[in-house]
Order: sequence, then structure tokens, then C-alpha cells
Amino acid sequence: MHAYRILLSLLSPFLALAFALRLIRGRETWRDLRTRLCRDLPRQHRDTARPPVLWIHGASNGELTAAKSLIETIRAKAPDLPIVITVNTASARHMVRDWQMPDVEVRLAPLDLRRCITGFLDHYRPSCVLSIENEIWPNRFDMIADRDLPLIVISARMSETTARRWQQLSRVFGGVLTRVVGAISFLAAQDAASEQRMIQMGLPPAALLPRMNLKATVKLPDVPAADLAALAPRFEREKTILAASTHEGEEEIITDAFTALQASHPDAKLILAPRHPARGARIAAMLKQRGCAFGQRSAGDAPGAVPIFLADTLGEMALWYQLSGLCFVGGSLVDRGGHTPFEPMQFGCAVLHGPHVTNHTRGYRALGQAAAARSVADAETLTQTFDALLRAPQAAAEMAAHARDVAAQFQDRDQMSAGFWRALARATGHRAFADETGA
Repeated sequence: MHAYRILLSLLSPFLALAFALRLIRGRETWRDLRTRLCRDLPRQHRDTARPPVLWIHGASNGELTAAKSLIETIRAKAPDLPIVITVNTASARHMVRDWQMPDVEVRLAPLDLRRCITGFLDHYRPSCVLSIENEIWPNRFDMIADRDLPLIVISARMSETTARRWQQLSRVFGGVLTRVVGAISFLAAQDAASEQRMIQMGLPPAALLPRMNLKATVKLPDVPAADLAALAPRFEREKTILAASTHEGEEEIITDAFTALQASHPDAKLILAPRHPARGARIAAMLKQRGCAFGQRSAGDAPGAVPIFLADTLGEMALWYQLSGLCFVGGSLVDRGGHTPFEPMQFGCAVLHGPHVTNHTRGYRALGQAAAARSVADAETLTQTFDALLRAPQAAAEMAAHARDVAAQFQDRDQMSAGFWRALARATGHRAFADETGA
């Protein structure tokens, strides 16, 4: 661990530069930086007037959206337990604030520096830490263990590549892996492969909880009827394509594929919904450079008036899914591991994806086996697949029906287990969580 901390110190100038760039680009403010450094918290060593809280951490919008139902259930079961949620992005913080949950505070997560984490732990005095998916931070986990705080990792995923990197890191910085894994009290993995990799990394089998994939059970809110009624006439569902949660490097490929598609399908529409709406201006510049006719949601443009609509706003994904018959899931043409297929499955979209889907291997494998999704590799194969499905809407409808069946199977298997609630009861000391129904 000492070597890891020395490395962080050496990297401090580069971290400072990275934050300076975020400030210059308007993605964060000085107040955000103070929050990450925990300089916005009182300086006293311990705020003993504050009751201990449940600390929940998720990286960004996807993880917190998936966990929303769980957080609501925790609030219902233990309304006297304050919750602090930490996130890595300002957009996720904004989203959680909009939930307006009572006794739930949300803030940017402390940097993985001992002074920052010490300030956070001293102020909030968490009774338990709930970490979502693969958010593993060496200093954070080490200091949680030092204070004997229960740490529960839920919906965990560990790809072969990530496991190999952690093992390499441990060889360079001796003891890091042992300390990180040793801090985990309980872990609910998404799949058997992740379980085995965590055990190989040193997790005791007794720490395993029943498998859990929060994103398999997430249900987006219903689309407001007025919004849907206003937009549905502008988008013929069978001819509307949604590119959901796209990343840098994907929008260009998708735009080129759609431009080629327009030669044979001039009435097709594309809704381009980037993973991070703050990138909207850059995507708009790319579309202008390519000579594309497009509208932009954040600019107040009327949707449906032009072939491409840039949906660069937060909180409207359910609306775009509802309007689209075909959905390409982003993060899969570039190596980001692929985002969840369960949201478009919920809304009856035919699912397309690229080759990089390690974040949801089990879900995509099930979709492939059920002929409920199609994989593409580049702009050419994307154009060909779009063309084939637009020419055969019945085939797209059958894919969507099969996807709904797969989603239902996952929802039946991946509900919150009684074992999870018992672990949370033990960790927090709240008897309300011991109700084995998990309701």
C-alpha cells in the first residue's frame, strides 16, 4: 500500500492538470473540486452530533439508476437511517438530487487520497458501506478496513482483463490486492465468472452472497403521456433508430452508417443519445462537419423535423426508447465493455451491439442464444444490419419479443435475495433489514 500511495503523490501534478482542464471546459467548478477534496466539510475531527449513515457509492448514472429501486426499499425499511450517496460524475449527482429522497444526501466521491477519505469518514461516520459494481479504490477500501466498517459490494463484475490488471498491480505494489479484497465483508457478483475471479483474487467463498445484477431488474419510469403524444407522430417507430449511451469514437461510426442507410431509407430517423450529455456540443460540431441535418434537444430544436436528433439531455432515456424500434447499445463499438441491454429490452426494442460487451456478458449471451440481438463490428455491418431490419419489420418485432422473454427470466432470477438483506441487517445493526422477504 505504501508504494501505491507514493505513486499517487507522484501523479498529483497530472491529477491537478486533469482537474484544471475540467474547470476550463466548464465540466466542473471550484466547489466541485473542494467537494472531491472534502474541503467543504467541517474541520473538527469528529462530528459526534451526526448519526452514523449508510454510505452508498456508485460510479455514474447507469449504476445509480439501477440501484434506485434498492435505495428506495432501504429507505422504506429503515426510514431512520440517513444515507449519503457518492458518485464520480456531476451528472449522476444531479440525477440523484432530482429523486428528492428524504434523508438522502448526494455528493461527489472523495478522491482516493488518505486525507480526503479521512475527512469524509470522520464527518459521516458510516455504519456500513455499500459499493456498486466494480468501484474498487485501494485507499478507500484499506481505510474502511482499518475502521472495521462492513463493506458490501453488490452487482459486482470482474472481467478477465480487469482481474489480470489487479494482479499485475499487486505484483508492482505489494499487498494492494490482499488489502483490497480483504476489506470486503460480503459480495454479490453478477455472474459465476466474476465470482470465480474474485475468489482467485483472495475473496473467501463464505463472503459470497447470491448473484445479483441490478441492471437486469431496473425499471425506468413510465413516459409521461403528454410527452409521448407530442413526439410519437414525428417518429415512426418501425423506422426510428436509437443509438443509446454512445461514447467518443462511436458517434462518428453511427453517423456514417446512418448516412449510408439514408440512400435506401430516406424516411429513417436517428436519435443519438450520448452517454454523457455534456459532450453534446462536440457531437453537434462533428455532425455539422459531416454536413448532417440535425436537431439538438438541449438547444430546444423541434424533434423529428430533420433525420438526426441529438438527445443531449438527462432523464429522458425512457422517452427515446419508447419512440424507437431499433436500439444500438453504446460502449460496445469502442472498448468500454458495453452498456446495459436491459433498458431497451424493457421497452420492446430490437437490440444491436458491438463486439465489446464484457460488462454484461451474461445478458448479451442470453440475448444471442435467444436470437434477440445482433452484433455488428463497424459502420459497414451496422448499415447492413439496419437495412435488413428496416426491410423486415416483422423480424425486428420478433427480436424484441424474444428480448422481453429474456428480460423476464433475468428479473425472476436476480431479485434482491434474502441473503443480501440479512447481510445488510448484520452490517448496519438494523433489524428491519432482517425481513427475509426483502420486500
